Amino acid sequence: MANFAVASKKQTDMKFPTILFSIIASLISFAAYPSAVQPNPKREFRGAWLHVIGQSQWQNKSTSQAKQYIIDQFDKLVDAGCNAVIFQVRPTADALYESDLEPWSAWLTGKRGKAPSPMWDPMAFAIEEAHKRGMEFHAWLNPYRVTSSPKDVLPSSHAAKKEPHRFVKFNGQTFFDPAYQENRDFICEVIDDITKRYDVDAIHIDDYFYPYPAAGKKFDADQDSYAKFGNGMNKGDWRRHNVDLLIEQIHKTIKSRKPWVRFGVSPFGIWRNKSCDPRGSHSSGLQNYDDLYADVLLWAKKGWIDYMAPQLYWNLDTKAAPSRSLAKWWSDNANGVDVYIGQDVKRTMDVADPRNNDRNELDTKVRLSRELPNVQGNVWWHGYWVTGNYKGAADSLALKYQSTIALPPAYGSENVRPKAPDGLHLEKRNGKVFLSWHAPDVNKKPDASDAVRFVVYQFYKGEKTDIEDPQTIIALTPCTSVLLADDGDELKGHRFYVTSLDRMNRESSPAVYTVK
Repeated sequence: MANFAVASKKQTDMKFPTILFSIIASLISFAAYPSAVQPNPKREFRGAWLHVIGQSQWQNKSTSQAKQYIIDQFDKLVDAGCNAVIFQVRPTADALYESDLEPWSAWLTGKRGKAPSPMWDPMAFAIEEAHKRGMEFHAWLNPYRVTSSPKDVLPSSHAAKKEPHRFVKFNGQTFFDPAYQENRDFICEVIDDITKRYDVDAIHIDDYFYPYPAAGKKFDADQDSYAKFGNGMNKGDWRRHNVDLLIEQIHKTIKSRKPWVRFGVSPFGIWRNKSCDPRGSHSSGLQNYDDLYADVLLWAKKGWIDYMAPQLYWNLDTKAAPSRSLAKWWSDNANGVDVYIGQDVKRTMDVADPRNNDRNELDTKVRLSRELPNVQGNVWWHGYWVTGNYKGAADSLALKYQSTIALPPAYGSENVRPKAPDGLHLEKRNGKVFLSWHAPDVNKKPDASDAVRFVVYQFYKGEKTDIEDPQTIIALTPCTSVLLADDGDELKGHRFYVTSLDRMNRESSPAVYTVK
């Protein structure tokens, strides 16, 4: 691993070509998108989901090919301006990492329980590669799903075989029964194991709690557990209570192990329809509260989750679920936690904006996410549509909507800040110019305030110094040096600011160096 980062090309090329390129790009962008979004913010969550379930290409790759595939995907996400990857590590009660609790995933090796050969740990590798690029790594787990189809084969040693009463089957799938404390304990044991052994930035769970409804089928596979544990509660309230207990326990599990690791959830995009609840949204689709038994607003109010990424995969004005108004509804009902909008790349790029037919929906969706007060960013579904540049999605993000480097949102007390780096200096290595610095000492025991990444700002001679301007950021990196594109003579009079980011993304005061 190189001990230096490469400064963003946009900001470190020679000044005149940079300005000329910016003008040309702006003109092109304005012509294509007449109602341009506001300037890119300095802080914004720009994530992408990379799923493994249903992705058979993983099974056909050797270890070296799979590693290169991860590298390629992450490089393309960074090029598109993303600063976080939500990577699926537990799709069906299995593991894309070395685990003593659950078997190797069939989605990785083709057979549940079969270890990769040569041996490697995909999650450990992915974390390292994400962090190299300045990206956060969110470990994505499905909490309850055990099988995804009737074709899935479970070994005789699996708990679903040994203790079938703890599991429910519906629509060809098997799930942990949320009613059993043993199941909640086991899920939290898995999460604690990941949090303890891996340097994850967040634990992320998706929208599968109780099974999704299926046409012509009624879910009643939990009749026995309801009779055993219901205690006279209404069944709907009882099911929600079971899920609430898990969410609260996950929160306590994570925070007791590493308080800086965030806990996020990506719920289905409708909490409740207004026809069922005056607090609900103007929509008429499936409901988290009533159909999946997930009271996401309660979890936010209780402080059990750090962020919500509602899956607003519909088009702006879809009749049953208009993402235009739903985005505002989630912002209005954030209840003190960050909201990142889950955006469907394909649907967004496929459809013209109903109010501006000369462009797709991307401009409006990004603009909405930046105008709404409690929305701090977007998550792109799925990441492979970004890395595959579906209908120019990656190009649009890279050239316009995510064209500057963004710091992820900060968490925790604003009164706590990491120490600033020091010892800024230029040095030449093999004819190339580097800006280098010394990292502040970290605590003997890992702490939320440890400096883990650095932000590098560059200002031209005579340029106003403003570190709130994201156009001045040339690197976000865990390294203690950055390769500059300019040679030493061209840098005379330039000022560089370098700040530290801690594990909660809080920023230090800057260290300053002026090139003589």
